[in-house]
Amino acid sequence: MAIPSGSGTEVLKRATIHNNNNATTEILSGVANHIYTILCITAADQTGSSQTINIRMNDGSNEIYLLTNTPLPANGSFVWNDKFVLTGDDDLDVYNNGAQCDWMVSYIDQDWT
Repeated sequence: MAIPSGSGTEVLKRATIHNNNNATTEILSGVANHIYTILCITAADQTGSSQTINIRMNDGSNEIYLLTNTPLPANGSFVWNDKFVLTGDDDLDVYNNGAQCDWMVSYIDQDWT
């Protein structure tokens, strides 16, 4: 992606997944000419059973794990507050190895289209 030189927009957004069941799911799908600043990712167990979670991004050719096999306690939650950036067609995936985990991502979307 080239360095933007024109005008664009910058909007605070969120993405959610309700009841993710033992799966890797794409929670944010990047679009060309966008820059996404991830502010916070939250996972919350809804089953009363402990499980583990993973967070990864795909840069178009590689799966980059940001968090792996992190414990999520029964009826508990996990908050990732480290900021990072996705550009263009990068994707953000989340995984939990149990049932009924809710996910939320807060981010800034800079649109240079």
